[in-house]
Amino acid sequence: MTPQPATHPWLTSLQTELDGLEAALLQGDATGVERASARVQGVLQKAPKATVFSAPGHAALREQMHSAAERFGRLRQAVLRASAQSQRAVHSLLPQQAQPTYGHMAGPSSTGGAGRAYLAA
Repeated sequence: MTPQPATHPWLTSLQTELDGLEAALLQGDATGVERASARVQGVLQKAPKATVFSAPGHAALREQMHSAAERFGRLRQAVLRASAQSQRAVHSLLPQQAQPTYGHMAGPSSTGGAGRAYLAA
């Protein structure tokens, strides 16, 4: 049986912070997600040079890096979905806070009759 290669300390740190982010997401803890996201960002800013993972004989490290990147991408999407849900909730509870992008604007129009018909369509 082939021994498992040692994991790079940076990858261990990244996985630990991703665990924290995942736990906060699962608990629905918005403040925890924010703190965990900041910690993940801090770890990402300390990433080692790519040459560390591209050196000959480090295929297992490259695989671990790829796995961590995929996990990060999935968790990033989960954070974005949670943020969008929160924004929708805020806009439904506080509609005056919503800034409409399209639709009829109050006040006189400077576009004339044809412009109003076009904007309403």
